[in-house]
Order: sequence, then structure tokens, then C-alpha cells
Amino acid sequence: MAGYLTTVNWKGGMAFEAMPPSGNALLMDAGPDDGGNSSGPSPVETLLAAVAGCSAMDVIMILQKKRQKVTSYRVEVDGERIPPGTYPRPFTSITIRHIVTGENIDPEAVCRAVELSDEKYCTVITTLRAAPEVKSEFVVE
Repeated sequence: MAGYLTTVNWKGGMAFEAMPPSGNALLMDAGPDDGGNSSGPSPVETLLAAVAGCSAMDVIMILQKKRQKVTSYRVEVDGERIPPGTYPRPFTSITIRHIVTGENIDPEAVCRAVELSDEKYCTVITTLRAAPEVKSEFVVE
């Protein structure tokens, strides 16, 4: 199995910069109510964005291969969580809504593209469904 190391460095306050293998940094932060400055999305927001981005890339690629003339496309992800004050607060459901606009778009092509992303290609969705083993370790330097 191939590893996929991402490093997250504290930038002060509640801001953390993620550095994935691509080298494209992502700044995450908490809102003022949680001690942050809202200088970036929260980790929870980033998780939902990763779901949307992963699936969207699959769907648009498949629709292009099917020669669908897409002029506008967005993905809305609605995550339902356990209410505040109860911990942990995992998502209990995630709904991914694909909104496609274009010239003579075939609904069957969109349906199949979404199915293929959902069931076969999107690593983020597949990972959430697989509930992988998560281990925590620590080092004091």
C-alpha cells in the first residue's frame, strides 16, 4: 500500500497549515467563537469540501468523456451532525447534490456519472464509507 503523508503545522491561535504531497498548502482555522480568526475553512468544512471536490472532479471528467456540453456545474454538500454539547460530533448523514446546466444535457449521463463517482472513483466518499482504522500517536521533541 502507498502512503500519503500530509503534515499540518500550527501557525498560532487556532490556525493550522496543511502541506499535502502536492505542495499546495491549505490554511485551516476556527471561527472567533472557538478561538480562531476565520482565516480559512475549519477542518470540518474542509472534510465536506473534499467530498464535493472529489466527486465533482469525477463527474465533470465523465460528462466530458460522454460529450455532454456542461456550461455550469456546482456541488452542494449538506452534512448533518450530532447537536453541539455532545461529543464526539460525527456526521450522521452527508447528502451530495450535483447541479448541472448545459446544452441538451442527458439526465441519464449525469445519473451514471454521479453513480460512477459515488460507487467507484471518489476516494474520499469510499474512505468515509469504509470507516478505516484511525490510529493516533505522539512524539515529544
